[in-house]
Amino acid sequence: MSRLHPIKSLWSRSSIRSNESPSAIMTSLPNEPVTLAVIGCGQRGTNYAAYALDHPKKCKVVAIAEPRPKTRDIFAHNHKLDRTLVFNDWQELLKASADTIQTIEKRLVDAVIVAVQDHMHCEVVSAFAAQGYHILCEKPMATSLQDCLEIGEGIGHVLRYSPYSKAITEVVRSGQLGELINVVHIEPVGYFHFAHSFVRGHWKKESKSSFSLMTKCCHDIDILCHWLSPAIPTRVSSFGSLQHFRKEKKPRAAGAATRCLECSIEQDCPYSAKKIYLEPVSRGNTHWPVSTIVDGIPDIENITDALRNGPYGQCVYESDNDVCDHQVVNIEYSSGATVSFTMVAYTSLICERQTRLHFTHGEIVGDMNNFTVTDFRTGHKTTHHPKNEGGGHGGGDLGLIRTFVEAVRTNNQELLGTDVSEVLKSHLTVFAAETSRREGTVIDCANISWRSTIGMLPD
Repeated sequence: MSRLHPIKSLWSRSSIRSNESPSAIMTSLPNEPVTLAVIGCGQRGTNYAAYALDHPKKCKVVAIAEPRPKTRDIFAHNHKLDRTLVFNDWQELLKASADTIQTIEKRLVDAVIVAVQDHMHCEVVSAFAAQGYHILCEKPMATSLQDCLEIGEGIGHVLRYSPYSKAITEVVRSGQLGELINVVHIEPVGYFHFAHSFVRGHWKKESKSSFSLMTKCCHDIDILCHWLSPAIPTRVSSFGSLQHFRKEKKPRAAGAATRCLECSIEQDCPYSAKKIYLEPVSRGNTHWPVSTIVDGIPDIENITDALRNGPYGQCVYESDNDVCDHQVVNIEYSSGATVSFTMVAYTSLICERQTRLHFTHGEIVGDMNNFTVTDFRTGHKTTHHPKNEGGGHGGGDLGLIRTFVEAVRTNNQELLGTDVSEVLKSHLTVFAAETSRREGTVIDCANISWRSTIGMLPD
């Protein structure tokens, strides 16, 4: 996975919209751990919750909502949860929270982590924001412009927590290399990662999630906007398509096979489900991506069943996917700076982003692990090796949840380093890019007419 943190922290400070007293504002005492509810106990929810297991004095998970029974039971067991606070879905948790507020005038927990599917973000975030919770929500903010605007009130985002990204930001902000003129940034999704997530997985269809630039790359656009700020995007253009994962590209030798386990040329296909899921499990690997396709702990039996009967065993040329597998975005900023961004499926670099930042007096070249700073005036080159603290995304997962918990504990949003205008700026830029790709036009970001077009984009 990438070293650039792909998360949006949606921070809500809205007051509880009922008649409870001010005592309802906090549930934990200042010296007690921050209490959390996790909605969605899959890969992302589990990653964030790991911080509570490693740092029990900082925070603790006390409630969850998860529809998959085995996944729910494993999570509840690991966190030693009271079974009365283990819910099958977020609506049950929301009702329990409302009952708690009405009965004892205190919220059920201090903060909520929302790690459900993208299309659910707006509904879930809005519901818990209405009860006054601090909220950390997985990216993207929402999948439509209207939903982004709706949940944008009182909510912000932040993703800049990996040591790598923070170190680059420090150099950019220092001004030591002069004015930032141009950035070239590549998001190499990875050939089997794209097949897993965007051909067979939850993000394969716009109607079930959103377009791939939003679901995969909104965090890339955000970090670019962050580095170029206070300048704002003024013009955006984009090109891209679904080029390869189409029925007409299916090898003729594959014949009528619709699943990898029944395909005679499976062993020669880089997108073989047997190679991506079954063979790793047979070697004892139960982590991503195999952990995401079954309920519970992966083994040969349940993975084989998933490949025989579920979407992850389908031929990539027989799936009903429709999102772009490659896309380029060009952005001009109010400072005159320009950005060239590329998202591509076809690479062995699994989300190991490549970045070049060009300044008037130097440059930064990085690969999401290390980066080199060159000063044109002295010719001196300095290579930086930011510490990877673990926890996923080059330490970004750990950095985000740690900062979020501290912000909740101190009731200090400034620790998150963002506000609602930044949330909307980066998301609007993504919507503008997708409008450009569809319509074949350059989008003038100062012209608000394209926003109505975005809202009309087909599912």
